[in-house]
Amino acid sequence: MAGGTVGTAIAGTHEIVYGPPGYKGLIKEPRLFALACFASIGGLLFGYDQGVISGVLVMNNFSKHFPVLTEDATLQGWLVSIMTLGAMFGAFVNGPISDRLSRRWSILGANIIFLVGSIIQCAAENVAMLFVGRFVFGCAIGMLAMVVPLYLSELAPPNIRGALVALQQLSITVGIMVSFWINYGTQYIGGTGEGQSQAAWRIPFALQCLPSAILAVGTFFLPYSPRWLMNQGREDEALQTLVRLRRVPVTDYRLTAEFLEIKAARLFDQQTKIDKYGEGLSDFYIALQQYKELFTASHLRKRTMVACLLQVLQQFTGINAIIYYAPQFFEAIGLRGNSVNLLATGVVGIVFFFSTIPAVMYLDRWGRRKTLMLGAAGMSVAQLIVATLYAVYKNTFSQHPAAGWAACVFVWVYIGTFAFSIACVNWIMPSEMFPPATRGKAVGVAIASNYLSNFIVALITPRMLRSITFGTFYFFLVFCVILGVWTYFCVPETKGVPIEEMDRLFGGNDAEADLERIAEIRSRIGLAPNGDTDAVLKEIKDTTSHVESVGCDK
Repeated sequence: MAGGTVGTAIAGTHEIVYGPPGYKGLIKEPRLFALACFASIGGLLFGYDQGVISGVLVMNNFSKHFPVLTEDATLQGWLVSIMTLGAMFGAFVNGPISDRLSRRWSILGANIIFLVGSIIQCAAENVAMLFVGRFVFGCAIGMLAMVVPLYLSELAPPNIRGALVALQQLSITVGIMVSFWINYGTQYIGGTGEGQSQAAWRIPFALQCLPSAILAVGTFFLPYSPRWLMNQGREDEALQTLVRLRRVPVTDYRLTAEFLEIKAARLFDQQTKIDKYGEGLSDFYIALQQYKELFTASHLRKRTMVACLLQVLQQFTGINAIIYYAPQFFEAIGLRGNSVNLLATGVVGIVFFFSTIPAVMYLDRWGRRKTLMLGAAGMSVAQLIVATLYAVYKNTFSQHPAAGWAACVFVWVYIGTFAFSIACVNWIMPSEMFPPATRGKAVGVAIASNYLSNFIVALITPRMLRSITFGTFYFFLVFCVILGVWTYFCVPETKGVPIEEMDRLFGGNDAEADLERIAEIRSRIGLAPNGDTDAVLKEIKDTTSHVESVGCDK
């Protein structure tokens, strides 16, 4: 199943195939698509902040209001990156929270925290308030970045899992694009010179509260994840939710097979937990041991390394350096004036958005590995050309405007190749690779490593631009090359592999006792080759006949 079968899982002699992969699968599942779009507002909030801060930093009134930020590049770097420190903390702690309270309610909690932080930042009268506000809503951003891809991966069937989770990245690009153009428009409030109004930068900060409030209210209408319900022992509710999500009758063999796979994974985790830790231990102690096993158990360590390295390499290819400091980048390659800088930066947002759409449509056909390697090659070429143009013309761009615009175009090429490749894959793979017991914690660790890397890049970029100038692009180029080589040799293909079958790729259940345990569980519930799946289907139908009253026709 490592790369060939799309959207299938084996249950006895039956195959689960809910529909075609990619955009055709999304068209067949309008309810799932709508749920994913709504939940992905969490990504929009992250993207909006990424884009809005870059434009605000170069506004005249903002510089006048906070002159110390303009004069001190280090402090400016801390202002940008303090949000990522909060996000790292939020992503890490939200693993246990989402396991305990559910994916759904952790999304609500994150939005409440986001609104508090945003209000503080919008009302800031001094640098301290800016820092506090950005850290607080950064915690919320990290919580959302951790839980939304996890939630979407647990709702999705294998054939469109990549497309649904990629919507998180598409939503981020929408946020970036919207924020760039809002900055471009609000900079004219009171004029772009000395008379510029405070509203020019306060309005962009305030507007991010609106989508957060919408997501907070809408959380009450989101379904629970069926896998989370199963892990809580709420089997009937898990089955009801699957019926609604898949839009097939409860008697459909595909639904039965998927339900049994989820149940088998839960029973295996429960039995393994008892065998490892015994009974009567606190949840806190077990959680600590599970965090430890992410780095000590061989099959989990492989997954953790892939998940975390994806996050680190994503940041060190240079993407957020460009997003955060895009106006400075374009000024460095020869563009002058705030309006021109913000206009060029706004094009970054447009390119980012439209280049993400192919990943949503086709990633479940292309596969994760191929997409990563193609993206690494495109980013490497773009970074090489930009760095070389910068090295040759860095002091004479004004006399060679064509060279400046060529560098600008290849920044956009870099953005485009990044957008359809690692920008999407790095959200998808961590959310789909891990077993149920450790999934929330593992995704939290992975996303925390993303924000730690993001923090480092945001902090060092201003200094790099001032000290090594074009060397900044060569620095990021090295990591683009590393991404391609590492993917080729170390990253397995997870396209179309059901979440419950990822052990086949990463060597889980390799001990004899584990193999015997999972075989016994699968046989007991009707999933073994000789298991009586039809009998189990009948039992499920008999014990949950009330599910048929749910509106679940195709």
